[in-house]
Amino acid sequence: MEFIRQRGAVNPREVDSHFSHGKVTNYWGGYSNATTHLLDAMHYRGWLRVVRREAGIRIYAAHQHEAVPSDEAACGVRIDALADIAIRIYAPLPGPSLSFLLRRLRYAVPQWQGDIRAVLQRAKQRLAHTQIDGIDWYWPADANLKAAEPEEYVRLLTPFDPLVWDRNRFELLWGWTYRFEAYTPAPKRKLGYYALPLLWRDQIIGWGNLLVRNGELSSNFGYVKSQPNGQTFKREQKAELNRIRTFLSLKP
Repeated sequence: MEFIRQRGAVNPREVDSHFSHGKVTNYWGGYSNATTHLLDAMHYRGWLRVVRREAGIRIYAAHQHEAVPSDEAACGVRIDALADIAIRIYAPLPGPSLSFLLRRLRYAVPQWQGDIRAVLQRAKQRLAHTQIDGIDWYWPADANLKAAEPEEYVRLLTPFDPLVWDRNRFELLWGWTYRFEAYTPAPKRKLGYYALPLLWRDQIIGWGNLLVRNGELSSNFGYVKSQPNGQTFKREQKAELNRIRTFLSLKP
């Protein structure tokens, strides 16, 4: 930290040339510079910030934090606020999913790991909830649950979209099993290498697989039951594919 503070902003190569930490085994079983690993860990813990990138490489500087309240009540307010941010992204949540989500805060704020159980208890007390088919569901008390007509659009979602991320909730809401199969041997795949859940109106009705070859986007779709009838669905499905072509800078 002192080395980085003295220089203001540093390239990992500069740090590595000074300390020569050697190599470590990375997450994928290969080898990475130990310096890169250490800097990444310091950034994760909030000691460093990324001030810019040079040729894609992170340039780090020391992170100057505001004073953190030391009393227990003030710390509780801060971590509850963090919990509420996560809950608003993923709600409504069945009880087990709420517990799983908040326990993962230990990765974001490891210094508060011992407080997670209390955070979960307080969340259950302040959140709105109901029981459906024996399962407790939770959501922010100020959420507007007034029923509205679903919009007529098609979206291809990523496997990690908030609507998809929690696989157990996915099955509860839409009645079928979605699996991310990129790491599944090809002969065992049922949906496809990178199948994208297909949202139509307010239901996830199937999945799509996309492939770019020679500058052209091709697609194929699978449906839990059958493809919706009518021109509106076909028009919106085509519009979604055109949005993806625009994003990938492909010909319409």
